[in-house]
Amino acid sequence: MDPETEFLSSKRQTGNEWELFKENVRPLKRGRNVDLLNHALKAHTNDQLKKSLLENRRRLIEAIDEYQGDDPLQPWLDCIKWVQEAFPPGGDFSGLVLIYEQCVRAFWHSDRYKDDLRYLKVWLEYAEHCSDAEVIYSFLDANDIGKTHSAYYIAYALHMESKSKMKAANDILNLGISSNAQPIEKLRDAYKKFLARSMRRPNATEEELKEDDLPVRSFGTVLARGESQRQAIKTFELGRNKLKQDQVHRTPLSIYNDTNMDVMRGHHSKPSTGSNSWHTLGGRAERNKENNAMPAKWTSHKIPQRPVPRIVGAVASSQIEVFVDEECEEKPKVHDEKDRTSSLQLRELDGRNIKKETELLRENPLRNFPSNSLPR
Repeated sequence: MDPETEFLSSKRQTGNEWELFKENVRPLKRGRNVDLLNHALKAHTNDQLKKSLLENRRRLIEAIDEYQGDDPLQPWLDCIKWVQEAFPPGGDFSGLVLIYEQCVRAFWHSDRYKDDLRYLKVWLEYAEHCSDAEVIYSFLDANDIGKTHSAYYIAYALHMESKSKMKAANDILNLGISSNAQPIEKLRDAYKKFLARSMRRPNATEEELKEDDLPVRSFGTVLARGESQRQAIKTFELGRNKLKQDQVHRTPLSIYNDTNMDVMRGHHSKPSTGSNSWHTLGGRAERNKENNAMPAKWTSHKIPQRPVPRIVGAVASSQIEVFVDEECEEKPKVHDEKDRTSSLQLRELDGRNIKKETELLRENPLRNFPSNSLPR
């Protein structure tokens, strides 16, 4: 038995258990506690530890409901931090996306937390888990959330840059600098790096560079508008010249003419002069002789019908139920801050429902927000 197999079979603990699952660990900017990481990763093979993690998560969520202090955002932050540590792979099973969404939805209308950097960071982390974060940044802009912090403008500009919207990213950073978002030094440094990256990009403006309208070279580079027009004209001219050359050098196609040679007998056959010859096609009446039937009057014929008892006053059948999709079913919206956690049902959901709700939030992160809060 080799040393590695012997060590795994002995189930000894060395404090480096994370080495076996490190490819499944989601990195965090603040780093991770190795002891907590080892304990969390053991839950992959220990059902008892997995149950204890789920129980601890349930208690933290209950602590959010029962909190009576002066900072109701703090228990949310504690719960988010613990879930990040306890579920290193992240994923849908952790319920982290649901906690993000319910946290930001609980305080979006509170003036107290609109300029709170902690609350803004929860929004930015939530945006990282969504398929298109531009919806979230537009929501923050429309509701004046976090616009005094440079982190909002930097994250927004980086997202627009990742979508090749360089002009929009440049305008966002300039807006943050003109608004004196803090810390301003960090924002200016980010703007310098953005300009340096912009200089290394192809020399084309955002309006000129639309990949949906421009042709693509065989090796993957996008043509500018003027160059694409010139290449299209050149290609058309080459094709037309080639067509002319083919017409000049093309030899006429010889058509085979049968000389009434009877191939089987080896002698010429005489044309038949029977009565069935096709020298004449006949008149119109002769050709349409099968259509001589005269139309009759249809109103004289009646279709037999079965008598059906009539019901006085149409009544809808109570046996037919209209199917309503659970995803499209409207749910009551929560607006009052004192009832902010009434929608927090994570502890009552199983893994399958958590995964389903997480996928819906990734596609539409503002699906549970009131319509009057969404950007127009």
